[in-house]
Amino acid sequence: MAAVVEHPGPMSSAEIPIPEVARISDIEMKQARVAEFLDREGLDALLLETPANFAWFTSGGNCSREGGATPMAALFITPNARVVVCHNSETSQIFDHELPSLGFQLKERVWTEPLPDILSDLCRGRRVGSDRCFPNTQNFSDKIRQLRTPLTPFECSRIRTLGRNVVHAVEATARSLKSGRIEAEIAGEMAHRLIKHQITPRRLQVLADSRGRRYRHWRYDDTPVRRWVTLLAIGSRWGLCVGVSRTVAFTQLDTLTIASMQHATMLTATAARFSTCGWKFADTMDRVRRIYEKAEEAEEWRNAPLGGVIGYDPDEDLLLPKSDYLIQPQTALFYHPTVGPAVAGETILTMPDGFEILTPPENWPTIEVTVKDSTVTCPGILAAY
Repeated sequence: MAAVVEHPGPMSSAEIPIPEVARISDIEMKQARVAEFLDREGLDALLLETPANFAWFTSGGNCSREGGATPMAALFITPNARVVVCHNSETSQIFDHELPSLGFQLKERVWTEPLPDILSDLCRGRRVGSDRCFPNTQNFSDKIRQLRTPLTPFECSRIRTLGRNVVHAVEATARSLKSGRIEAEIAGEMAHRLIKHQITPRRLQVLADSRGRRYRHWRYDDTPVRRWVTLLAIGSRWGLCVGVSRTVAFTQLDTLTIASMQHATMLTATAARFSTCGWKFADTMDRVRRIYEKAEEAEEWRNAPLGGVIGYDPDEDLLLPKSDYLIQPQTALFYHPTVGPAVAGETILTMPDGFEILTPPENWPTIEVTVKDSTVTCPGILAAY
């Protein structure tokens, strides 16, 4: 006797994905940007395999498999079409969850067929640019990275939301701390709070006491926090990244440590104030170096980077002191200057007439820093004693 299978019936309205009009418009804008790029470079198509470029072009889609190094899908883009290339085991997740009703076509094969073979078939006989040196394509990874900036209005809206959520996670973790907690335990709590809001931790630093003086990019270990600690996190959602730091003291700090923290905060405020659209970063760095000199720390800037462009990668573009990088409107910059053991990290968004802090204090003590003709509200030190 044949088995009887019940028909599930019509889909309920809750099961039907609602098209994201703003996201569709953003993707169409990027399709046009890629079409111009293809025409300029004399290419027929663009092959994108890295998760950062996948997230950028799809305005927030994720092609990475948790815990794996190999993406679960790639994009093959022509002037008039955008195709997702993947195995049958990934199709449902990608089109139901990552790219619902967004105008993407599908090139699918069974999971037993290597994905590079499918991509080779697509590239054969075409002039194709790629972001991962795929065989028989031209590597345009650097130029593709440049397509990701400046941010679109849709991306600016999302990165503002992300900034507030990352701040909330870091500050909530910091406010709950007590002396004696282990660095790794604190990092785990930050990660928990980020993941709870669907934010992926991309970088976590827990600098106990004066750890940062010797290790400017320290992560965390089993060392207990005694006197004070700085938490720094870079979180990612929709492919976009935002970084921020906050400092907590469990006892009255010595004068030198307080001065170092004040100087680091002043440097962040100065970098933000002089991230002027149309300026070269070298001009911004000149203003920052003057602050180092006034604080009698003229060589301190050599110990660690001031910061750089952040977006679909935590390090979209590391800005060197003499860089000719031209600051554009709607560019996210993560500044994290160090002074001795202190670090002050904030993410800003450049605007045509100034800048916007994407990581303003939510429930945290603040200080007002005057830079030339502007007053910048910055986070202070939380006294937990």
